Amino acid sequence: MEWTDEELQALVDEHALVLFMKGTPTEAQCGFSNRAAEVMQSFGEPFASVNILSDQRAIPRICEWSDFPTMPQIFVHGELIGGSDIALEMLQDGSLKEMFDAGRQ
Repeated sequence: MEWTDEELQALVDEHALVLFMKGTPTEAQCGFSNRAAEVMQSFGEPFASVNILSDQRAIPRICEWSDFPTMPQIFVHGELIGGSDIALEMLQDGSLKEMFDAGRQ
């Protein structure tokens, strides 16, 4: 599948939380993706996940679109927050909940 800007934007616009990761939340294929999935699961809100390993063109295409060089990538209400380390820090300090709740309004 060739991801277009419009398809990627529609995906992050359609879901409050989106995780682009290597593997799936139950079968992550790298430690960073596993940590990101754990953060998202512990946050307690439903989230969409995309296994970027299902298409060899996905990683460079998504990185180009988001202007973020690494995976995983987490989006909250359409805004890229970053990868697993940033998400964990935001979960711990409460700013992830603040950002999520602010986007609901």
